[in-house]
Amino acid sequence: MENRLPLYKKLLVMYRIEPGCLGPQGTDYVEEFCVFAKQKLKDQHGHCLRWAIKPRYDKSLPELEFQMKNAIVSRDNAAKYLASFDIELDVFEEELEEALADLVDGFFER
Repeated sequence: MENRLPLYKKLLVMYRIEPGCLGPQGTDYVEEFCVFAKQKLKDQHGHCLRWAIKPRYDKSLPELEFQMKNAIVSRDNAAKYLASFDIELDVFEEELEEALADLVDGFFER
């Protein structure tokens, strides 16, 4: 069994969902989708990650952001953190994109 880190030592993965990725009426569904997606993703790498899935209403904010103790973590430092758990950042990002695409389909099939 993997040791679970205390919350304050886990890397927060903040992913902001564009309403448009949910179709023409995406703004009607984005808040509900974020709750749905977080529930589905929360156990992925749960031993070392926390998840925040939010709507991306402000385009000046990045789609993907990493945080630790309420401070933004650079991509390089996030990669080092993930590598310490044998997770490659590029692979992680690809898998996340695929998982979110599948979740969009699953959300509308409910």
